[in-house]
Amino acid sequence: MVSRIIPVDPFDLVIFGGTGDLARRKILPALYRRFRAGQMDEQSRIIGAARTELDARGYREMVGEAIGEFGGGGAEDARGLQEFLDLIDYVTLDARGETGWPELRALIREGRVSAYYFSVAPRFFGDLAQQLHKYGMADGNCRIVVEKPFGRDLESAKLLNAALARHFDESQIYRIDHYLGKETVQNLMAVRFGNMLFEPLWNSQFVDHIQITVAESEGVAGRGEYYDRAGAMRDMVQNHLMQLLCLIAMEPPAKFDPDSVRDEKLKVIRALDPVRPGNVVRGQYEATETRPSYRKQVENRDSATESFIALKVLISNWRWAGTPFYLRTGKRLRDRASEIAVVFKDAPHSIFGEEAGRHRNILTIKLQPNEGIELGVTIKEPGPGGMRLVDVPLDMSFAEALGPEADAVPDAYERLIMDVIRGNQTLFMRGDEVEAAWAWTDPIIAGFEDDAPPHPYATGSSGPDEALALIHRDGRRWREIKA
Repeated sequence: MVSRIIPVDPFDLVIFGGTGDLARRKILPALYRRFRAGQMDEQSRIIGAARTELDARGYREMVGEAIGEFGGGGAEDARGLQEFLDLIDYVTLDARGETGWPELRALIREGRVSAYYFSVAPRFFGDLAQQLHKYGMADGNCRIVVEKPFGRDLESAKLLNAALARHFDESQIYRIDHYLGKETVQNLMAVRFGNMLFEPLWNSQFVDHIQITVAESEGVAGRGEYYDRAGAMRDMVQNHLMQLLCLIAMEPPAKFDPDSVRDEKLKVIRALDPVRPGNVVRGQYEATETRPSYRKQVENRDSATESFIALKVLISNWRWAGTPFYLRTGKRLRDRASEIAVVFKDAPHSIFGEEAGRHRNILTIKLQPNEGIELGVTIKEPGPGGMRLVDVPLDMSFAEALGPEADAVPDAYERLIMDVIRGNQTLFMRGDEVEAAWAWTDPIIAGFEDDAPPHPYATGSSGPDEALALIHRDGRRWREIKA
């Protein structure tokens, strides 16, 4: 199996916040890998823009160090790295002033796609959009990329959307969620809509419940100030888990194009029931002998912000009425692992008797760290002594199925940045989708911000005991978190 690389036309990409952590860790290494794969030609240009006083040579040195440190492979390919660095330029720029804007405008070439990556705090989005318009860079060939958090509630999301809409058409705005760029997430759509085996069973008649888990083993070190203002609900549920929920639950789109897919995702969000307070559990990790507590890491001894949240969610439509979706995410859990588990109902009648036990099929989409798909099926246990049934997995990990090619699968940022250049918005959120997600999320947050503090849980556990009770009272159990 040989993957086909489709080159893109020459483009200009400006990274606002080009010296920041996201640019160094993700954006620049992703661009380098696409360059080495042959998807970018030598006529393209990447321009860093930030307040940091640097010249182009100093910025290229920083980029080279970032690629070597964060997985670009530059140390093993000095010639290829130098060819990539030859595409790099830099402008010292003030987002809210005039410094650097004429110089940036002079670097942008007419008649080609120009993309502007807003790798900065959301409070600068409107300023950057206004300045791009003022200096004549907001033409029909340009696209802007904005990172989460896109607002912290419905009101602020509407204000951000309005600020961008004053200068850009919706077709030019790319709200990026890197979870949608993961290979397994896209395979979720292929599994659903490319296989007759699953789609007829993908409804409340055959599915007992669905679990979506995004577990992280690390705490909030380095992100304490931001995280204590956001919490797990704003940081993860409103965007990442919401997107996974939509892809699992949406109706088949008429075709695989941006508006068709996003129309169906929006219908899911609008069909979500309000979540009752009893169906939400919040938690906060405690200290161990060697690792500090959440409150210590965020330097707020009275913090009531959740580092863990679990929810029971219901969708009021014909496909999913009565089928619960259990969502959970948290920091300092047992393992770093993300998965979606579609748990099918038991067979309506067992011909093998009670001694054979209860068995059910589970389709598991593993998002990280070992991407793959697993289907649990029931078979006879080998050996004499009667009909004893056991559950075994039919397991397809990308590493095993694709062999050496699995290492060449682009990471999320590689795919998404190239989609921006190609003008493909399928894997990006639309403005009305973002606002609908906040409209559902805001009442949940309002319900617990003045309520009891989060439940404490031990570092390395599966979260607070109350989260276990959330699903146990329905006669179900969480799947074990494991990498």
